Amino acid sequence: MKRSSIWIIIGLMTVALAGIISLQADWIIRSIHLNEEQFDKNVFAALFRVAERLESQESIAALESMNGFESNFLEQEFRQVLKTGPKGLMDLNLDNLMDSDLPNDQLAGFLLTQNSCDCESCRLERQIKYFQIMRKRIQRSQLDLTDRIGDLEGIHRMLHEELENAGLAPNFHYGIYSNETNSFIINDDHYVVLDQNTQLSQSGGIDKLLNSNYKVSLFPEGKNVPGLLMIYFPTKVTAIWGSVIQNLIGSVLFTGIILFCFAYTIMVVFRQKKVSEMKNDFINNMTHEFKTPIATISLAADSISNPQVTGNSIKVKRFADIIRQENRRMNNQVEKVLQMALIEKQDFQINWSPVNLHEIIGAAMENFSLQIERREGRLTSDLEAQRPLIEGDPTHIASMINNLLDNANKYSPDAPDICIRTRNTEHGVEVAIQDQGLGMSKEDRKLIFEKFYRVSTGNLHDVKGFGLGLSYVKAMMDAHKGRVDVDSEPGKGSTFTLFFPFTKQVE
Repeated sequence: MKRSSIWIIIGLMTVALAGIISLQADWIIRSIHLNEEQFDKNVFAALFRVAERLESQESIAALESMNGFESNFLEQEFRQVLKTGPKGLMDLNLDNLMDSDLPNDQLAGFLLTQNSCDCESCRLERQIKYFQIMRKRIQRSQLDLTDRIGDLEGIHRMLHEELENAGLAPNFHYGIYSNETNSFIINDDHYVVLDQNTQLSQSGGIDKLLNSNYKVSLFPEGKNVPGLLMIYFPTKVTAIWGSVIQNLIGSVLFTGIILFCFAYTIMVVFRQKKVSEMKNDFINNMTHEFKTPIATISLAADSISNPQVTGNSIKVKRFADIIRQENRRMNNQVEKVLQMALIEKQDFQINWSPVNLHEIIGAAMENFSLQIERREGRLTSDLEAQRPLIEGDPTHIASMINNLLDNANKYSPDAPDICIRTRNTEHGVEVAIQDQGLGMSKEDRKLIFEKFYRVSTGNLHDVKGFGLGLSYVKAMMDAHKGRVDVDSEPGKGSTFTLFFPFTKQVE
């Protein structure tokens, strides 16, 4: 797949994810607004019902305030109305009747005898008007709002019942504000007096009540509103978010999973593309690596079959040695590929035995000394480790040292200058192979231990290999319970450090 196609797919997926997240955010915000609106409606409905109950309570008190004579009079007049029948119904002016000086008993008689009818609704209407007039008279006589409220326990019970019926949290603070004195007269089941302001502000939240939007009028009479019932909910946010928080957490959780999977998928796609490119490079390198020995073997075989060469034993031996050498070279390349396949499948064994690292290093230096000398380079050692004996597989350890020396030689454009150092640590031995070659960038250092990856050599075109050496070193160090580190800068060379534990049990 082309890189442009991958970026187009990533762009489309990003737009789709952004759209989903935007829709979810919009849905959650709308849900919160709807919950807040419903919460406000329920609160005002509950407060209005409390105000109505207080007015009804006052009306009942007005009825109970009548003496026994008045009650008997009403009952007798009702019975008389039932016998005599209606004499007409006139539109009464209640405000005039309320302002009149008629005693209560005469007022009742007037309403029941002069404006009665035989239907029950008319009689009830007359009775209600009488009670309304009586309540207005009581209201005029009771100027103190505190007396009209009744007991504190009763209003608290009303608020609790109405709020609970509306499905609201019982955690609230309330207060009754007097418009006559411009101050609170009741706050959270306490009567407010001057010497209690500080205490009540701390417990009831006077300032928050004053700023609350939840307030209704008490005992309104036209433009005259003696007081206000106010309420404040400290857990309003919790109540509003209560039904949304679970969906919000779920949305965030699942969106996070989708984003993680999306990012992981992108990473895998680019990684696989990189691996694909490295495999293609590996195939090309392998083809070139095999073409040279195959061509050399073919040429040597043709030369041996030449009649002029067949009779010359020296030339035959020479061409036979060339064929044998190139065949060994091809076998080594094939072994490297097969070795990495076994490592990838974890199908290899470590033959644990005592290993003297200094002996392994000495043998490796002897093998590479000729190559270094041909390039007029230098291969030195500084073996400071007092205890070079470890547990490991001598074959794999020798291969790792040889791989690192081969890389140091190949990636040194000029005469190579390579040094091998050893030193003891608390739990093992460190082997450092330092060169003064091309060096590596930070990006290269992150990828050099991956299969088939090869560091770019710029204008240096004679560096051969499959990109398997360092991945083999990393796999073998893991198998030996050790580690491999690299320190490198472009143009300043590289240092590979191998740490071998003394025993295989040490991590």
